[in-house]
Amino acid sequence: MESHIHVVTLAVDDLERALAFYRDGLGLSSPGVVGTAFQGGKDAAAGAVVMFELHGGLILALYPRTELAKDANVAFGAPKTGEFSIGHIVEHKEDVDRVLAQAAAAGATLTDRPHDRPWGIYSGYFCDPDGHLWEIIWNPRRENS
Repeated sequence: MESHIHVVTLAVDDLERALAFYRDGLGLSSPGVVGTAFQGGKDAAAGAVVMFELHGGLILALYPRTELAKDANVAFGAPKTGEFSIGHIVEHKEDVDRVLAQAAAAGATLTDRPHDRPWGIYSGYFCDPDGHLWEIIWNPRRENS
């Protein structure tokens, strides 16, 4: 396997709410919900999904939690916050505060205020409305690279 990730899919409880948070609240560009022609059924996943093309071609997809479980053929279960986080590196230290404030204004829950970490970065955390944990990071060693 090559060391590339092309798509990160987040399971969400409400696709329209998640779209509003990421597109309208955080400002990510998306055409909205697509794939609605594929209705699915008891054992077949529906196709409605939201996609955002991020820097470098990475796709952030939002997919209903129930449908992702069907599509992956895994048991549907309750979400658990804290099993992983998504890191977003910003260019300047003050951008950490700005992005966290933007996320909070869009409905996120701030879980850790931004502060200097012992290993040399400045970061803070928020949970999106579905409990996905995001760390907003400024790394001074990357600023001039």
